[in-house]
Amino acid sequence: MGIVAALIALAGLLAALGHVGYLALLNNAARKKGASGAEVAAQTKGRWPVAAGATAVALLGLLITSGDGFTPDLIGMLLGAGGGYVGYRGLRQEQERYRTP
Repeated sequence: MGIVAALIALAGLLAALGHVGYLALLNNAARKKGASGAEVAAQTKGRWPVAAGATAVALLGLLITSGDGFTPDLIGMLLGAGGGYVGYRGLRQEQERYRTP
């Protein structure tokens, strides 16, 4: 159970980090555009707490899975999967918002 829980928590952490990375790329591109990218920069600034929180929860889940026993593995797996779900959902929302036709 320990390896499976760790893999699920790791996948959740990677999904949450994907959201953080995408926000970083958006923010960098918006800053380079100057005044024309100010709206995008303001919107991404408001999304940072969600992305950071999801990443922190997923990382906590991964750390908890390193413990011994069934209960820590289950809790860590749930935290990792939950953080990954929030990160993935946030990433998809950002991609749909700024998708170019």
